Amino acid sequence: MDSTSQQHGPADGPFGWLTAQDRVRRAAGLRRELRPRAADSPLLDLAGNDYLGLTRHPEVVRAGADACLRWGAGSTGSRLVTGSTALHAELEAEIAAFTGFEAALVFASGYAANLAAITALTGPGTLLVSDAANHASLIDGCRLSKARTEVVRHADPEAVRKALGGRDSGERPADGAGGNAFVVSDAVFSVDGDAAPLPELAAACRAYGAALLLDDAHGLGVMGDGGRGSAHAAGLAGAPDVVCTATLSKSFGAQGGVVLGPAAVIEHLVNAARTFIFDTGLAPAAAGAALAALRLLRREPDRAARARQVARDFHRLLTGHGLDTTAPDACVVSVRAPSPDDALAWAARCREEGLAVGCFRPPSVPDGVSRLRLTARCDLTGPQVRRAVDVIARAAPPR
Repeated sequence: MDSTSQQHGPADGPFGWLTAQDRVRRAAGLRRELRPRAADSPLLDLAGNDYLGLTRHPEVVRAGADACLRWGAGSTGSRLVTGSTALHAELEAEIAAFTGFEAALVFASGYAANLAAITALTGPGTLLVSDAANHASLIDGCRLSKARTEVVRHADPEAVRKALGGRDSGERPADGAGGNAFVVSDAVFSVDGDAAPLPELAAACRAYGAALLLDDAHGLGVMGDGGRGSAHAAGLAGAPDVVCTATLSKSFGAQGGVVLGPAAVIEHLVNAARTFIFDTGLAPAAAGAALAALRLLRREPDRAARARQVARDFHRLLTGHGLDTTAPDACVVSVRAPSPDDALAWAARCREEGLAVGCFRPPSVPDGVSRLRLTARCDLTGPQVRRAVDVIARAAPPR
């Protein structure tokens, strides 16, 4: 080895191992690539999460533009310094009232909201009981919290009860910090679109004195009366032992995240949540757009029911073609593929015929099964739904 190699490391550099990792991903059909979309894309979009068709709604776009013109392109700092505007305060007050919670706190993303809620409300003395199909942001929050995490079978309240019942008394912190235990679950799961058994989970929590944290990213705006969310539909909104997180980038067509819960919880997050204290606040344009979307939904509550109906139509028609399709509880419909390569090729054939569909492969899917993931929108017409189903069926891999 020459002196240069001794001084500067291996000849292929400190990131030479990335080449081998890329080869492994390619061989497994799991390599991901960015595909920028055009502003005027002709594709019929079943891949995005614009459930209520509000991302390009004139009122929502105008509100975002007006907020940008008034407040500037960015929030200029963290929420505790200069990053809070009147728009943020209005949005927090109105979304809390809409969903039935006592208070709300807006974050720069739904991911940041989940990290905040878990890490600031738990700690080494907490038991976290986490559903096996939870979103990556919940999983990361559990890992960062330093709490003991027990992963339980998907949507299984009895498994939750067993985990809570097996808690050691030594895990209960003397000062109450972090609570005794937390059950963490998506309210609507992002891969197959099934809803968590919320009443049963709440009953299990209350039987063992645990708190319940729900991620309603895929439920807010489409579940419950007028889209008030999964917790509201289950009669859990405003409960003193329930905290709910959500995103503003799906049904509300904007960007950002929110934590909803008791006022004491929200006050604690302001003082203790690192992804709130040390992150730049949500841009005013996103806050203004989300607020406009919320107000529009309050005027037009039928959008929520219409979006769910479109999802049911997709399921019925795709199943009629013999495809292995999940029954949706909200707006996500999954169609299983034989392999990662089949899923990629299937999605590519759909794109060639003018249809954009999601393509989920490991490790994004906890069960290891690749699938196309379709998202229903309330503004899709009957002919558009039928055309999409025909394309998916024609492009399907041989069975």
